[in-house]
Amino acid sequence: MASDTLRIAHREFSSRLLVGTGKYRDFPQTRAAIEASGAEIVTVAIRRTNIGQDKSAPSLLEFISPQRFTLLPNTAGCYTAEDAIRTLRLARELLDDHRLVKLEVLGDPQTLFPNVTETLKAAEVLVKEGFEVMVYTSDDPIIARQLESIGCVAIMPLASLIGSGMGILNPWNLALIIEQAKVPVLVDAGVGTASDAAIAMELGCAGVLMNTAIAAARDPVLMAGAMKKAVEAGREAFLAGRMPKKLYHGSPSSPTGGLIR
Repeated sequence: MASDTLRIAHREFSSRLLVGTGKYRDFPQTRAAIEASGAEIVTVAIRRTNIGQDKSAPSLLEFISPQRFTLLPNTAGCYTAEDAIRTLRLARELLDDHRLVKLEVLGDPQTLFPNVTETLKAAEVLVKEGFEVMVYTSDDPIIARQLESIGCVAIMPLASLIGSGMGILNPWNLALIIEQAKVPVLVDAGVGTASDAAIAMELGCAGVLMNTAIAAARDPVLMAGAMKKAVEAGREAFLAGRMPKKLYHGSPSSPTGGLIR
């Protein structure tokens, strides 16, 4: 398992769990949960989290070191391609020409479902400008294929609505996206508990990104550790290959030959 690394663009990571930084009680709790998760990639909502934009307020970077973690600026809260592009250009300036980003363009504030038309527009511009774009999208295999053809370095379909905790509602579409993709496919949004993360990995996802499932837990730090184990177990189960399902076919666990009489 030592060589089983997550490769995104030209970067390699040993952890396949990506975590967000929102909705925690405070920055110290954020740091404790991230450390417990074992994550190496940490998402930051540029429009909601201070990483230097406000010099008078505490900065997340005082608690989450860019030297230790790979920051993944995201466009949470953006509803147009123009807003998303502008936000990631700002992130590039704040983080010294940082290019690895997460693009998400939302369709409405109630469901937070992705606006795939605006997402495609923004992806084209950002890729041309040299960004390495990891992209939040619907679980539509055709849209996923289009985003990959534009040049996105990772496809991130939702499992269910952001913050819903409903888990994976359409495993068949996810399987189709994984089967056709030549870049990593990571579940993004909808994970509620450890078993959801394990199922995503068992399906063959390259990783899982989550925030609310950890931050909104009764004990976020404990849940972060559970998610770490779930992602690792799901990945190992996928690599091991599960036994085939057999409807109405009993099979004893022990050999039937050479029984003691």
